[in-house]
Amino acid sequence: MKLCFRLATGVLAMLLSTTHAVCAPPAPTPSRSPIIIAHRGASGYRPEHTLAAYELAIQQGADFIEPDLVITKDGVLVARHENEISQTTDVARHAEFADRKVTKKLGSRTVTGWFTEDFTLAELKSLRAVERLPKLRPKSAEYDGKYEIPTFDEVLKLARQQSATVGREIGVYPETKHPSHFEALGLPLEGRLVENLNAQGYTEPEAPVFIQSFEPSSLKKMRPMTRVRLIQLLGDQPPAELTDTETNTSRPGWLNRAVLDRIKEYADGIGPDKSLIVARDRNGNLLEPTSVVTDAHAAGLLVHPYTFRNENTFLPVSLRRGDKTAPGFGSSHGDYAAEYQLFFGLGVDGLFSDFPDAAIASRKEFLRTNPAR
Repeated sequence: MKLCFRLATGVLAMLLSTTHAVCAPPAPTPSRSPIIIAHRGASGYRPEHTLAAYELAIQQGADFIEPDLVITKDGVLVARHENEISQTTDVARHAEFADRKVTKKLGSRTVTGWFTEDFTLAELKSLRAVERLPKLRPKSAEYDGKYEIPTFDEVLKLARQQSATVGREIGVYPETKHPSHFEALGLPLEGRLVENLNAQGYTEPEAPVFIQSFEPSSLKKMRPMTRVRLIQLLGDQPPAELTDTETNTSRPGWLNRAVLDRIKEYADGIGPDKSLIVARDRNGNLLEPTSVVTDAHAAGLLVHPYTFRNENTFLPVSLRRGDKTAPGFGSSHGDYAAEYQLFFGLGVDGLFSDFPDAAIASRKEFLRTNPAR
């Protein structure tokens, strides 16, 4: 039996631009409320991947903080979304590092800038973080130049310290970034990541940690190394390692049960782009939900979609608020709460948000109005 939401009532009624009943597969009831993962920390309020962003996220109620991991020349894991750091640090202002600017191939992309693997940890510590989206988030940009690049070990210690301070367990959700690139440089991420986790006592499936990656090979490499939970990240196209005729991964609808069953062989869940769960048309209007959440649960996988943000720029058309011709419309906040309600209603087990306080408030409201959850 399907759950149907009509335009007259319910969250989907507010979101979908159609005029007919919209039916979604019934979502299983998880054993506990969906987790809120602070995407790069409270990155809507502070420069991303800084201890300040992580600490603010914890204060706002986040269950997990997410450090994306890259590596230094001397083999230390640090928290940056990319190994190219010109967008998130003040490296371009450091004349002593001008000659480090190079062009490299990252997967299918050619990137010019400064790369963490060309710096020692001491050199990276001389830099300061800056807001990646200053025009969109000018208040966060006011904190430019205040914070260092943290090591993974520092992030883990912060989670432990803050757990004691706030009286609840703070989880960590690290991602291996460009692992095959670093492997080719002789700087593999996986062993160092597991060593850091082991040193802090994160060793069991019940530990408050998930390890995520877009590269299946990175997760498969770690599977024999650790018992903690692994999450396969998924974008709008399948990873090459999951593409073959057997699993029928031709678009559209490539994320089918056969692919999910293959992922289950080495991972405990998926982290899909939210468009794989509820896509948008070319005009930015929401389409009907897919069966991805239900299919993943049937395969025994958790579902943690990304990325939820408050600004109109990132919201579907129906949830944008204000005068679209006015300056600053894109950075103004829309009806983000309705988007959270939609995905909670579809049964996700957690989600990534740049604004943990908004996600926490929306989860509280969802659980209040859905006590059976």
